[in-house]
Amino acid sequence: MWIIYALLTAFLLATSDALTKRVLASRDEYFVAWARLLFALPVFLASLLFIEIPHLNREFWTATLSALPLEIIAMILYTKALKASPLSLTMPFLALTPLFLIFVSYFIVGEKVSLTGALGIFLVASGGYTLNIHKARHSLLEPARMVFREKGSVMMIIVAFIFSITASLGKKAIDNSSPIFFGSFYFILLTALFTPISLNKNRGKTAFTKKDFVPLAIIGITYSLMVIFHMLAMSLAKVAYMISVKRMSLLFSILYGHLLFKEEKIAERAIGGVIMFAGFVLILLSR
Repeated sequence: MWIIYALLTAFLLATSDALTKRVLASRDEYFVAWARLLFALPVFLASLLFIEIPHLNREFWTATLSALPLEIIAMILYTKALKASPLSLTMPFLALTPLFLIFVSYFIVGEKVSLTGALGIFLVASGGYTLNIHKARHSLLEPARMVFREKGSVMMIIVAFIFSITASLGKKAIDNSSPIFFGSFYFILLTALFTPISLNKNRGKTAFTKKDFVPLAIIGITYSLMVIFHMLAMSLAKVAYMISVKRMSLLFSILYGHLLFKEEKIAERAIGGVIMFAGFVLILLSR
């Protein structure tokens, strides 16, 4: 079941991203991140009414409270990276998260991956890295060279590493509570903490137009469901495997880019897609 949950997570993440880009393309990145959290909040709050609240021990609170500030730092660095550098030179580095997880999840959660699984993770990361290469002067090494020339690339590598830590801490919190409770509770706290940051960055300019509400409600629903399926998958699988499958969202994003935004170069991205799918198959076999 974790494979189904992880693929649903990837699909819902790509859907939420595409809808967000279409509805709020002209708004500030901080505002966009906050709006998505805000409109997902009703689902998170409602979910707590239909589940049993688990006993929360010290390990849960330690993992949760350690992850929250790191999550906020990652969100801020992510938005700064998008502003500082072209997408084609920053987004490929998010594919490093599963690679970091091979080591980080071992130290935080004590999870080990098999040789076959590690190869699958490497292929998923490699495929994700190559998806946007066509924009980077047609060179596989161009994004790597950008580490030394683009601040955004450096920040995105830091983000990828932070995500590996927060994912591992999230796994520990889930193991000491329940998937749906942690997902809802964590993102409620995250929304509360991120709201003053967004208000400060936007200087109070957070007004929504009437036509924004229905699209934002759909974005909130897809994002909240993504979080719930993410947590369910995380509770059933090793962190590195689950996040690798979640990175398949890059493939769904490419399809959305072509269908909704008329983006080209779809055929050139097929190689990266095939590599990612091969990695996905190896992860399945390692189970």
